[in-house]
Amino acid sequence: MDSGIGLLPTAAAMRRLRPDADLVLSSDPATMPWGPRTPENVTELALGCARAAAAHRPDALIVACNTASVHSLPALRAELEPGLPIVGTVPAIKPAAAGGGPIAIWATPATTGSRYQRGLIRDFADGVEVTEVPCPGLADAVQHADDEGIDAAVAAAAARTPRDVTTVVLGCTHYELVADRIRTAVQRPDAPPIVLHGSAGAVAAQALRRIGADPFPPDGPVAPGGLTVILSGDEATLPEVALTYAEGVLLAPVAPTRA
Repeated sequence: MDSGIGLLPTAAAMRRLRPDADLVLSSDPATMPWGPRTPENVTELALGCARAAAAHRPDALIVACNTASVHSLPALRAELEPGLPIVGTVPAIKPAAAGGGPIAIWATPATTGSRYQRGLIRDFADGVEVTEVPCPGLADAVQHADDEGIDAAVAAAAARTPRDVTTVVLGCTHYELVADRIRTAVQRPDAPPIVLHGSAGAVAAQALRRIGADPFPPDGPVAPGGLTVILSGDEATLPEVALTYAEGVLLAPVAPTRA
């Protein structure tokens, strides 16, 4: 679940790890972006998406949204666990810090400077130079595949990123959909390749571990799993905008045709 198509990177990662898995994608794009909303409102919206997904009796629920993970995990777990394991999304600060630094964390304004993110920096990046970079408007531009808006938001965030940064943490799941554009904007011609750290692959693998499933497909031919799409509580098809990204194209062949 996510506010919008930010769930695509994690869904695509799960499809690669277990092509036979049935996936349920629950989002509420009419209410996004969630970043500017109050924590209480984010929690209310996240619970709505979670309940819509839970009605399909999944084995686990991935909160593929950093903002929702920051504000809503306690409420989601209180309502749905232990019957439904909840897996949150944490910015990949720990693996990024293991490579040294300096590091930039690109995130929504709501996540940037939050006690949640500051705690992760304190716990996992002590002694590493870290710059928190707010990216207003980027998630919304990605959601609508607004190329001009994406370019403008990425350029503004790149201008706020120190020139000596070697690693960028993508602290919003929407940003992983435009990772190549972010890398191009931050990369200096006279510097080693910038390292980007997203969360999708690690979160998908963690969800499989939580339910005791093998994170790799079984040997031999595998029947592709199904895909159910829920938009604002109603079953739908994969949004057209999703197909502008490689992750959406990966999922599209098994999307249902029913509306």
